[in-house]
Amino acid sequence: MSAYAIIESERARTSFLRQGQRMDVAERRGELIVGGGFVCAALMLAAASGERAWGGIKWSGVGWESHHSIALAALYVVGLAVAGRIRIDVGSGFTVPTQAVFVPLLFAAPLPLVPLLVALSLALGMTPGVLRGHIPPSRLLTVPANSWFSFGPALVLLLAHHTSPTDLGNLRSLVILLLALAAQFGCDFTANAMRERLCGGIDIRELVAEVREVYLIDAALAPLGLLVAIAGAHQRWAVLLIAPLFAILRIFSKERRIRLEQLIELGDAYRGTALVLGDVVEADDAYTGEHCRGVVRLALEVAAAMGLDANRARNVEFGALLHDVGKIAVPKEIVNKPGKLDPDEWEIIKTHTIEGQRMLERVGGFMREVGEIVRSSHERWDGAGYPDGLRGSAIPLEARIVSACDAFNAMTTTRSYRKAMSLRDAVAELTRCAGTQFDPQVVDVLVGLVGGD
Repeated sequence: MSAYAIIESERARTSFLRQGQRMDVAERRGELIVGGGFVCAALMLAAASGERAWGGIKWSGVGWESHHSIALAALYVVGLAVAGRIRIDVGSGFTVPTQAVFVPLLFAAPLPLVPLLVALSLALGMTPGVLRGHIPPSRLLTVPANSWFSFGPALVLLLAHHTSPTDLGNLRSLVILLLALAAQFGCDFTANAMRERLCGGIDIRELVAEVREVYLIDAALAPLGLLVAIAGAHQRWAVLLIAPLFAILRIFSKERRIRLEQLIELGDAYRGTALVLGDVVEADDAYTGEHCRGVVRLALEVAAAMGLDANRARNVEFGALLHDVGKIAVPKEIVNKPGKLDPDEWEIIKTHTIEGQRMLERVGGFMREVGEIVRSSHERWDGAGYPDGLRGSAIPLEARIVSACDAFNAMTTTRSYRKAMSLRDAVAELTRCAGTQFDPQVVDVLVGLVGGD
């Protein structure tokens, strides 16, 4: 279910780890508010349905009679709990295939009780992790808020008096089912948006981008759930037929989780390598080390403002951190020379981008991409840069961002041979060089971030 997906940004890394972390104060407050709203709504739905009994039920509030099995309802609750343990990695988070059990539950249990049964199942699904110490008990507070997805469909079907999955022979039934699915996504998205707002998380636009794939998976699983519900109308225990599917998905899920753990470890190794190289640069030349950190901060702000995705933003970060790493191969007396370099020294300095790329290619992985950014970080928009004379959009965008931020940081930092420019003068120089040395769009974003008026 989409509500059960962890939705975070950079979030690819932290989404895997968050379940094992204690909730902070803001997160706890958000869960209590959004979850408290669900509890009130679910109890009101159950209480507003009139005369209730289990077994032979007269639902006077909605005008239909049915016989529901406690054993069957318990099976669905357990099935939802099991499905909730099968996590499918999607984008920067994950989803779970509960839709295949949730849809038939809507037709197998009293509709007014469905939201409460879903909350019970999600709590059961988390309990083994809590008992083993893998999940902090405070994470159980997420259950009510994660159950909002079940309220919309139950309410729609209840109001429409639509209680049979086999009644598909008319347009009205199809419209009701589509409205139920839309209500599921609407309730889930609203709950997630409120939670993000209360916890100071991502904005609506980012949330839409991150849940889109999750909702597509839910929509794709809905027909499977409907088929199970139709089979269950003739044979109550038909839901057991999807058990082998869940077993297969569980195996694949576990395998992907192991690979994700390995990727996280590999990512940590790459990050550690980059930080070590950064420390080597700083030890070799204190100015260059501090300069690189300043470029990183600014380049990440520009990347975010330009809407770069997580992978490209990561490459900007490492490219900014390591854009001068090749200077390790350049003699210190040239790097730290007070005053202008002669032509021979300048040719030696210009090799540092090639040397930097060569170092990062040895590291491998995505550091090869970072190496290309390092190589192109001194190219110019008009093609007069080095080492390859690339022009305009032929220069990687990440390198164009690093180039502009590198120049701005250099202009506003005191060097051995000159004092730092004022912010106003540095902005004026950036603007003057837009379209010749720098990408005009990058300059516009950068100037908007640093000001200078």
